[in-house]
Amino acid sequence: QVQLAESGGGLVQAGRSLRLSCVASGRTFSTYTMGWFRQAPGKEREFVAAITWIGNRELYADSVKGRFTISRDNAKNTLYLHMLALKSEDTAVYYCAAKTSIAAVTTPNMYDFWGQGTQVTVSS
Repeated sequence: QVQLAESGGGLVQAGRSLRLSCVASGRTFSTYTMGWFRQAPGKEREFVAAITWIGNRELYADSVKGRFTISRDNAKNTLYLHMLALKSEDTAVYYCAAKTSIAAVTTPNMYDFWGQGTQVTVSS
């Protein structure tokens, strides 16, 4: 079992930056592929970024590529999402998630564990 807790969300002006964190419980954080997803009101949960546990391969949604960076600190059991040049369309609840395999990292229902989410609101 892994418990995930996101933090770092808030209200920010368009063009500014924000860093989200996700702290994981347990001693096996380094063996999980980690992902960030987001869900805007009235929309389905969508993939944002993922980082595999083998090789630390990073993947990004096209909508955030070049602006967002995912990283992990296994010593701190923490996942990060650095968000630059935020846009109003980035407004959503952001969730971190964990899975044991490195396959299908962009598919929400392939993840085993989820955090409660943190709200990011970008004002234009």
